[in-house]
Amino acid sequence: MDAKADIGLIGLAVMGQNLVLNMSDHGFRVAVYNRTTEKVTEFLEDEAKGREIYGAYSLEELVGMLSQPRKVMLMVKAGWPVDATIEKLVPLLAEGDIIIDGGNSHFPDSTRRMTSLAEKGILFVGAGVSGGEIGARFGPSIMPGGEEKAWPEIKPIFQSIAAKVADGSPCCEWLGPDGAGHFVKMVHNGIEYGDMQLISEAYDLMKTGLGTGNDEIAAVFSEWNAGKLDSYLIEITANILRYRDDTGEYVVDYILDTAGQKGTGKWTATAALDAGAPLTLIGEAVFARFLSALKAARMEASQHLDLSTASFTGDKQVFVQAIHDALYASKIVSYAQGYMLFRSAEEEFGWKLPLGTIAQLWREGCIIRAAFLDEIKVAYDGNPALSNLLLDAYFLDEVQQAQAGWRMVVARATEMGIPIPAMSSALAFLDGIRRERLPANLLQAQRDYFGAHTYERIDRPRGEFFHTNWTGEGGDVTSTSYEA
Repeated sequence: MDAKADIGLIGLAVMGQNLVLNMSDHGFRVAVYNRTTEKVTEFLEDEAKGREIYGAYSLEELVGMLSQPRKVMLMVKAGWPVDATIEKLVPLLAEGDIIIDGGNSHFPDSTRRMTSLAEKGILFVGAGVSGGEIGARFGPSIMPGGEEKAWPEIKPIFQSIAAKVADGSPCCEWLGPDGAGHFVKMVHNGIEYGDMQLISEAYDLMKTGLGTGNDEIAAVFSEWNAGKLDSYLIEITANILRYRDDTGEYVVDYILDTAGQKGTGKWTATAALDAGAPLTLIGEAVFARFLSALKAARMEASQHLDLSTASFTGDKQVFVQAIHDALYASKIVSYAQGYMLFRSAEEEFGWKLPLGTIAQLWREGCIIRAAFLDEIKVAYDGNPALSNLLLDAYFLDEVQQAQAGWRMVVARATEMGIPIPAMSSALAFLDGIRRERLPANLLQAQRDYFGAHTYERIDRPRGEFFHTNWTGEGGDVTSTSYEA
């Protein structure tokens, strides 16, 4: 090789290879290594042929190919493989060198790795990358966080290869310290779970509830994609529904109805539970995948649980528009809940997340890219202290306009026996958060009755706790005061 490489990349699976080609397209020299070294040779002789991409057959060789400060990006499976690779890399690196984890790592792992590597003088970045194979090749959304001193060194590369919004701004910006980058990617994936479940529910309402054919449903999704619901997932849904195999059969009708997952949605739901943040829609989307996996149990139950349901009657076109409104309003709630988790993370970890910028990072390149992210960016740029997206004037008006159709859909789906856990939980969240008073007063009385957990009173200042001896036998001893 005539010159040192600008960056090294470890892991030549689909995402790794396409990121390398993307970097090469933008004029960066890249050194590559894979634990199965045959992949290095295959890559150099095929996709990377004729490019300034250098193959290494050991980590020592890879590090020796890099300009200083050395920048090494890991595109390996999350978990112990990342730690194992870092452990082997560290003795080969010097103070000020940079390790970038571009996989789907859990954010606490990124925080731990940054702290550990800082003690050795090595800079760590946890960068979430979204967009799949095509995004990696031609412009992903990149969400970096970690040791900020590394950002000036990797910024030219990452912002060059990232997707761009209409004004040319890159879908890549620094998000904060510790595991902030991977936290944002985790929430992205949780919202992705929610979006996919909502779209599947809309499909089921038309397919099962209305008896609509695949081509007609595809036409509906294509029409929606030209309006407020313009998004990558709506677009590909229309394409999927139209796709036929060589025999002329719709492929989607032959796919087993059991959904897989890699755990990132569950991480989001778990983080919400830990933070006391009500991410009800994403939680239901995760549980819906769990339920789908119980295929044998569902088949058995279908033979015994013959519950009374009603067939659809009425104007189908009106109902399809109502489904549109329910999908759109539920999608707004999903993002509002995701941003509530961002607020919780800021408080818990001391971060200052650029909430408007995050919407821009998701505007292009990533799986949840959608037109209405522009409005989220406007909302948080205009009011960085906005406590809830639903209180922004634009989104408040959108939800209010959609409310009638949304309620109709939830009611009719219940009558028809069609499960719509994401849409209905989103509506329940809306009804809960708009209520000044909830029945939790009774719940707290129950807790005090059986466990002396105490309660606060509406006629006394917050922070004062009371206990009632409900039975006359409980005494005045109380449990510790409650927490949300």
